[in-house]
Amino acid sequence: MRLFYAGRVPRWYLGFVAGFLILAGLLPGLAELIAADQNVPRPIYNGHPGKQQVALACNIFWGEEYLPTMLDALDRGGVKVTFFIGGSWAKRHPDLVRELAARGHELANHSYSHPHPNTLSVEQNQDQILRTEKLVEELTGVKTKLYAPPYGEFNAAVLKAAAGVGYTTILWSVDTVDWKRPPAETILNRVLGKVHNGAIILMHPTEPTAQALPELIFRLQARGYAIKPVSDILN
Repeated sequence: MRLFYAGRVPRWYLGFVAGFLILAGLLPGLAELIAADQNVPRPIYNGHPGKQQVALACNIFWGEEYLPTMLDALDRGGVKVTFFIGGSWAKRHPDLVRELAARGHELANHSYSHPHPNTLSVEQNQDQILRTEKLVEELTGVKTKLYAPPYGEFNAAVLKAAAGVGYTTILWSVDTVDWKRPPAETILNRVLGKVHNGAIILMHPTEPTAQALPELIFRLQARGYAIKPVSDILN
């Protein structure tokens, strides 16, 4: 009996097997290999490993009530970060989008309606990105260039869509998991226990994040980390 097939394995079969293994947690990095094999850019998880700097990446589709407290903490720490803006949120809160830009923070793109990107075509993903780009540019004069896909989802279509309209896909290497609203001390411990050179630290505007942010900035800076926007740590 022949145990191995020596001919060409269909790409759809490899994709099926890879997807199963990723969902099973057996090959968590395989999605990147698939992306590379299909000649699409890989997503970026972190910045330059040789420089003692980190970036705070804040995804916004809700939590606007906590932004003033967070912005004040950032100002006191002398820190600029990257806000990944949801388009439908920006439409509801144009003044807050303008304030983020006025305070000197980097504005980036987090889709328009927060769909599951892996369920969309290349064209549908591009529509999500471009609708948000247009709105943010109309409000602030800033053209976004970084894209954080909702849920951290990506496949070949998502990556091709972003690259096709001039975007770099950004993920993260340290996750606060603050959307679960843990105590502020838990957020601090998660970040400080995993932080590294070039870390992209994912957060959202939540009450515990706002509470943790002043101490987080202080402790990161005390360890010698410069806190910069995502674009700055990619160079």
